[in-house]
Amino acid sequence: MPVSQPVRAKSLLRANLENSRGGLLCSRMPNIKVFSGTSHPDLAQRIVDRLGIDIGKVVTKKFSNLETCVEIGESVRGEDVYIVQSGSGEVNDNLMELLIMINACKIASASRVTAVIPCFPYARQDKKDKLILKLCIKDCFNYAVILICHKNVKISPGRKLLLNRSKIFLSVISPQGGDGGDKSNSNKSHIVMKSNEWKFRSRAPISAKLVANMLSVAGADHIITMDLHASQIQGFFDIPVDNLFAEPAVLKWIKENIAEWRNSIIVSPDAGGAKRVTSIADRLNVEFALIHKERKKANEVASMVLVGDVKDRVAILVDDMADTCGTICHAAEKLLEAGATKVYAILTHGIFSGPAISRINNACFEAVVVTNTIPQDEHMKDCPKIQCIDVSMMFAEAVRRTHNGESVSYLFSNVPY
Repeated sequence: MPVSQPVRAKSLLRANLENSRGGLLCSRMPNIKVFSGTSHPDLAQRIVDRLGIDIGKVVTKKFSNLETCVEIGESVRGEDVYIVQSGSGEVNDNLMELLIMINACKIASASRVTAVIPCFPYARQDKKDKLILKLCIKDCFNYAVILICHKNVKISPGRKLLLNRSKIFLSVISPQGGDGGDKSNSNKSHIVMKSNEWKFRSRAPISAKLVANMLSVAGADHIITMDLHASQIQGFFDIPVDNLFAEPAVLKWIKENIAEWRNSIIVSPDAGGAKRVTSIADRLNVEFALIHKERKKANEVASMVLVGDVKDRVAILVDDMADTCGTICHAAEKLLEAGATKVYAILTHGIFSGPAISRINNACFEAVVVTNTIPQDEHMKDCPKIQCIDVSMMFAEAVRRTHNGESVSYLFSNVPY
């Protein structure tokens, strides 16, 4: 069966709306309703404009105790309903609003309810933290040792940590013995800690799975999102999930806005994004590089190591999201130090919380490019380096194809219009 081609917005609008003899408008996309939450009404309006339909009527308000109240303002009985709500801004309130809207449509006899979530909330909490032990010990030589370990591991010359189920045996050699001095037993101190004295970070929740369960229980039949932080989040659901990619729109922007793109190198700011940058580099027929980072704690980067040659090239940092922007700003400095001529950053989800805007303003970027999965108007006013790629056409085409029972795989490698 041939893959259907996208329809341009103007022709789709003409096809959808025709004047009948009574002057009424008759839609050729029957039984479809698109509603918007309060997180990103501009994106929802762009989607319905491209589909040539009206946005659904919905009233949202809060009670005096800040409970969310939603009322669907028109009949959805037997309709194919799409609710656009991004995981941005007041994330918890917006998530609760989305759940209530889904449930309101479901109990109002909607035939199918699809949640269009451009930026999926809690996507960074997709797994438990690794088993981590933190110790800070001073031995008899007043030599401080800080260990962060996962299993039996040799820390450095003269230091060894042994783990078992009941206790830790820590052998610490003094600086004299550890740095080439006498390594006799006289230079060693021994410490034994019981298991209840260990400090673990393994009790974290898998919040992305919890959000998936909540959406399913609320009544969602289908999820449409973009560039999940971890693709395995799709497996948290028992309902279909279409994870769209911003890559086609990113490739188009690079070719249209970076004159020297043929002399560019695509850079991932962390190991987790290696697959993303190799895909873009292959399609542009350029090389890629990788920056390995070690974090002290969340939103704080300890060190960076560049793997790859960026000398005399335009470096294009590509990542799925940026929050406080510490990583990409440090990465930009690293790239310029390594000889890059210019540095661009392209991100799917520009969260830009905390000191992000001031960091970007003070950084050496030619431009920081984001999509409009999250509202960017205020960010663009505060930072002239930020530019925005409109991806509403990808969501509109995904909605159209889903409603008509067509494949959405065309969108994985093409910009519809």
